[in-house]
Amino acid sequence: MQLCEVLSPIIETVSETRNAELMREYQAYLRVEKGLRPLSCEAYERDLLQFAEFAEGENVLLVLATHAQVAGFLAHLGKHGVESRSAARKLSCLRGFYRWLLLDKRIERDPTIHLDSPSSWKVLPKSLAQSEVSDILERASMTAKHPGADAIALRDRAILELLYAGGLRVSELTGLTVADLSLDAGRVLVRGKGDKERIVPLGRPAIEAIEKYLVQGRPALQTKGRAMGRLFLSVRGEPLTRQWIWQLVKSTDSNASPHMLRHSCATHMVEHGADLRTVQTLLGHADIATTQVYTHLALGRLKAVHRQHHPRAKLASRITETTE
Repeated sequence: MQLCEVLSPIIETVSETRNAELMREYQAYLRVEKGLRPLSCEAYERDLLQFAEFAEGENVLLVLATHAQVAGFLAHLGKHGVESRSAARKLSCLRGFYRWLLLDKRIERDPTIHLDSPSSWKVLPKSLAQSEVSDILERASMTAKHPGADAIALRDRAILELLYAGGLRVSELTGLTVADLSLDAGRVLVRGKGDKERIVPLGRPAIEAIEKYLVQGRPALQTKGRAMGRLFLSVRGEPLTRQWIWQLVKSTDSNASPHMLRHSCATHMVEHGADLRTVQTLLGHADIATTQVYTHLALGRLKAVHRQHHPRAKLASRITETTE
C-alpha cells in the first residue's frame, strides 16, 4: 500500500477536527461577543460548514483557504443553481468569519477581499421569440372565436393577451378587478409591488379579448357574493390563483411561463425601438437598472439577425468556418 493512501484518511480526519474546533470557537464569539440570536448562529454555522466541506474536498483547512478557493466555492454554488441572494448570504458569512480570524491574528490575509457579491450576478431573463408568442395567442384566439367556445376559452384568451400586452406580473393579473378597467381609454390600472399603482396601455387585440370575456364569459362564471369584483374567475366563480395562471400558460407551450410573457413584452418593445424609460414605466420597475437587462437581450437578437442576413456577416462566418 502506498504511503499517501495510508496518510490520506489521517489528513482528512485532522482537517475535519481542526475545522470543527475553529467553527466552535467562532460560534462562541458570535453568541457571546456579537450577541447574535440562536437562529442566526445556526444559519452562520450551516453556511460555514458548507464552505468547510468544500475546502476539505480540496484538502485545505479553513485557515489556509485562498481567494481562488472562495471564488471557486461561489462558482460551485452558481453551477448548482443556488440563487444569488443565498450565495450572497454565504459570502457575507465567510467575510465575517475571516475578518474575525484576521483580527485575532490567525491569518495574514483575508481571502474574501475583492470578491463581487453574488447579489450583483446578472441573470438574463428568458423570453420567447415573437413568432412563438404569436403562435400561443393565435391558438387561443381561434379557440375563443369558435362558435362553440365557452366562457373558459374566452377567459383564457383574455388572460394571455393581457399578460403579453401589458407585461403584467402574475400577482398583478390575479388582483385585477373589473373596476380597474378603462377599455374605452385603452388602459388598465395595475397595482404592483408595494401597492404602487400604474396605468398600463392595452392594444386592440387585448381590448377586444377582454370585452368579449366581460360580455359573454364572465357572467357565466360569476357567483353572487364571492367574486369580490375580481376580473378573472374560476369555474366556481372564485378569483384565480397564481398557480392556476402558471398552469394555463404551460398548457399553451411547455417552454413558456407567465413571467416569460412579461419578459417577452419588454424585449420585443426594445427590439422595436422603445426607450428604456417607457419600458420601465410599463413594467413598474423601481430602478432603471432592472430594465437595462432588456438591452442585452435585444442586442443579442440583433447580432443573430445581422449574422443571418447581412452579406458581410455571412462572409465572415464562412471565412471563420474555413480557417477552423
